[in-house]
Amino acid sequence: MTERLGSLGAGLYAGVLCLVVLAIAGFVGLGLHEPWLFPSLGPTAMMFFETPQAKTSRPLDTLVGHGVALVVGIALFFAFGLDRLPSAPSGGLTLGHVLAGALSVAVTTLILSWIKLPHPPAGATTLIVSLGILRGFPAWGTMAAAIVLLTVVGWGLNILLHEYPARRFEPAAKQ
Repeated sequence: MTERLGSLGAGLYAGVLCLVVLAIAGFVGLGLHEPWLFPSLGPTAMMFFETPQAKTSRPLDTLVGHGVALVVGIALFFAFGLDRLPSAPSGGLTLGHVLAGALSVAVTTLILSWIKLPHPPAGATTLIVSLGILRGFPAWGTMAAAIVLLTVVGWGLNILLHEYPARRFEPAAKQ
């Protein structure tokens, strides 16, 4: 269908599958009363279905990218004492929020570039955590679980519907 309808078909494919995977995460969250749907999942889903061939869309880049983002965000959240303050959206932006937020994206970018596993939506994940928007180990664990669910379901659908090779789950060959 995507070949026959061109960019409209590609858009329908990507849009419908984004709807499916994000709705699944959202319904899990509703059932568990946990935040299984959060902003950085949107661009991750879009990348899976709009540009599945891109290195940054690979499952490995996705899982490592968001994992690093969570760890960096948590570290800076505590390093700047933000656990004792309200989140930036509810209590207002402080100097600590600005520094933790900016540093979290910078450090996440540095690490992911250094290890050659970039995933740009991880920048949103680290901001969500470092600014205290979702806070506490239960919420961060839920974020990690939602990222794994989205990756497994999203790439399962890509492989099923497009027959993408399983090697997409492995590191890219050295160039």
